[in-house]
Amino acid sequence: MIYLDNAATTKPLTEAIKHAEIYNENSFFNPSALYREGLKVKDEITCARKKVLSFFNDNYDLLFTSGGSEADNTAIFSSCRRGNFITTEGEHSAVYECFSELKNRGCDVRFAKLNNDGSVNVDDLLSLVDDKTSFISIVHVNNETGAVNDINSIAELAKQKNPSLIFHSDGVQAFGKIPYKISDNIDLYSVSAHKINGLKGTGALIKKKKLHIFPLIYGGGQENNLRSGTENVFGISVFGYTAELHRKKLIENYEKVKELKETFINELNKENLKIISQSNSSPFILCLSAVGLRGEVLQHMLEDDGIIIGTGSACSSRHRHSRILKACGYDDKVLDGALRISFTADNSVDECVFAARKLNAYAQKLKGIMKI
Repeated sequence: MIYLDNAATTKPLTEAIKHAEIYNENSFFNPSALYREGLKVKDEITCARKKVLSFFNDNYDLLFTSGGSEADNTAIFSSCRRGNFITTEGEHSAVYECFSELKNRGCDVRFAKLNNDGSVNVDDLLSLVDDKTSFISIVHVNNETGAVNDINSIAELAKQKNPSLIFHSDGVQAFGKIPYKISDNIDLYSVSAHKINGLKGTGALIKKKKLHIFPLIYGGGQENNLRSGTENVFGISVFGYTAELHRKKLIENYEKVKELKETFINELNKENLKIISQSNSSPFILCLSAVGLRGEVLQHMLEDDGIIIGTGSACSSRHRHSRILKACGYDDKVLDGALRISFTADNSVDECVFAARKLNAYAQKLKGIMKI
């Protein structure tokens, strides 16, 4: 199988799972327990916390969550209490649907427009900011197009207009993948384990140490009273392991994946396949369209050859058209043919060449059948 849907999820790292097996088999104790075995398990959580936080400066701490969606929900519903709140039309559903719910509750919610590559239109965003804006959430890397928002610059410009606002970014498609250091203008940042070869069900909300937030889940007061519930030690341990590995190989993996994406693009028949992702997008994500064809038909044709690709965000697969690509201004023919190819350093050049050539062949075949 050639797996090219890594933006949806990545394969868990075997060595990380083996490293953490002890917390399922022998050291299965509750980390809140006061006996020696429980305290040792708590030490593993502390160790994993340090590994994830090694991507950030000393002004940040984190709370472990069940994933990026919970981290986003915690950031938004904790912070959006008064004033107006701003996000973009291109956010992941974990952010977009939170803002839609706030709007349903009668809150003043504002959506900034997108550029045609999926990045936020910064001028439009800044026009929405005023002295009552209390919260802004801008995705770091767009999960469908791979567009990279310069969140440091955007946060700085927004805070020039209103220094008291809280700035959040969903960094799920950026963390451990692109070389980037967030500035102190970023107050909250969401990350997820299963996008970097960790396990589903584990994530974290990175927060400024001095920022006061409210918990989304109440109970026993774990995670410094910010996220109650007995910690997922196994998942957290795996997350720490993979985070450290990705930090050490960040540049190496970035350059390799950049080559894979360029190889894939160079092999494509541009007459049948329109490239949507621009040259400054994340190398891990390639968005394209078989204009006038049906993306899901091509997806299943490739699947018969053992090639797995996406048609957009897995979280939005129930909808015929991508909400994000529609917000970019594309028409129905482009939306119908939308495909997302997403890479990791575990993919090979040969895999990318084979997959691209198969996609060319099937797009040409389908085009002939439909007589476009």
